[in-house]
Order: sequence, then C-alpha cells, then structure tokens
Amino acid sequence: MFVIVSKNFTHNMVSVCIASYNGEKFILEQLNSILTQIHEKDEILICDDKSSDNTVDIIKKINDSRIRLYKNDKNLGYTKNFERVLSLSKGDIIITSDQDDVWLPDKYKTIIKNLKLVDFVIHDAKIVDTATTELFTSYFKKRKTKKSKLGNIIKFSYLGCCMAFNKNVLEFALPFPRNSNYCTFDNWIFLCSIFYFRIKIINKPLLLYRRHDDNASTGGFNSDKTLLFKLQYRLYLIFHLILRKFKLL
Repeated sequence: MFVIVSKNFTHNMVSVCIASYNGEKFILEQLNSILTQIHEKDEILICDDKSSDNTVDIIKKINDSRIRLYKNDKNLGYTKNFERVLSLSKGDIIITSDQDDVWLPDKYKTIIKNLKLVDFVIHDAKIVDTATTELFTSYFKKRKTKKSKLGNIIKFSYLGCCMAFNKNVLEFALPFPRNSNYCTFDNWIFLCSIFYFRIKIINKPLLLYRRHDDNASTGGFNSDKTLLFKLQYRLYLIFHLILRKFKLL
C-alpha cells in the first residue's frame, strides 16, 4: 500500500476553517463553542461567500483577534469556498467546521491528542434539530458508515465538520480537482487521507450536527442524483486520486 511518510510538524498553531454563507441564525453559537476551546495562538479563518444576511456583521461584532474574516468578491459555492479558506490557513493542524453546528467541550483536546499519532482523524457526532434537541445519538450509526477505502468510494460515509488533519494532508489535497460537482471538499480530503495517510476514526461524538432547512449539504441522507451521475462522480474521484498519487513520485 502506498502511504506517504509525513514530515514531523511541531504543533504550533491550529487553524479552524469555516466556509460561511447566510449563517446568521447559528454562527454565533458555533463560534462561541470553538473560541472557548482553542488556544490564544490558534486561528479561526472564515471565508464568507457573499452572504445576503447579517452573517458578516455578527462575526465582526465578536471582536476576537483569533478570528480572520475574508469576504469573497463573488459566490464560489460550498466546495470552492472551503478550498479558499483552507488555502489561507497557517496552522500545523487544520480543523474543518460548518457554520451551524456546536462543538462539544472535549472536541479540541481529543483531536490534538490523536493527531500526535496519525495524520487525519474523523469523529462521530450527535444529530440535533435547530434547537439542539437530540434526534440521534450517533451519526455513524444512523448513516451506517463504511470504514474501508472501497466502501467510501461506493458510499461516502463521513462529514467534513468532523474532520481534522495535519499540514501534510492539506498540501497533498490542494488544489482540489476542478469539477466540484463531482468532488465535494469533504469527500476528496477523506479519500486522499484514507488512501495515502495514517488515519483514525473516533467513535465518540464530539459535535452537535444540526439539521435544518438551510443546510448546505444533505448530510448523506438524501440524494436526487441519477445513477449515471453517481457513476461519473466515483470514476472522477478514482481518476484524480490516481493522478494525485503519481504527482508525488
């Protein structure tokens, strides 16, 4: 198996990366749950994708030096916006975050502890409604997640908001393949990691994953895609995973 030998990075900074868009209802609660856990040397990077609500004003009012806010000149879409915010990160460890969830109190320390041993971690989450009332105790169980490489080509099982990884993974995954219709950011980063890096799947929920009418993704539960699209999607990912591997040889 081809596995990249990672450089040994000293943990100096964590970058929490958020792609925001019309998130005024929940982003303050999310940011507060993050700010209470991260260190003074860490950063929260937010790329706002031309929000038409009060998202940007809410972020600015927090007035915390750890927050770095960027506003896109045009709407890039979910995956391209995540690609931009990730490319701006300075941390040795990167945590991807949605704008509308809530970090549970031990998320940060659990991630840092596990990333001392591996390059990429993904954890479970509790599924909640808009008021954070619990709907399901485990996203993994509800989604019936697959842990194998092939299983995640056939059925992608994980959430971007539950991912964290080191700089080696980020440098490998960027830039994303151009067609974001066939390559969502979380699917791409997870597949790069499970194929070419050391990963750990943490079965403990470290996040309240909020489901509501304005979610940017379906969370993997609903799909109106045709069988042809699904086949093209998977072939596109496999093709680019192979290309990315040989660029490093």
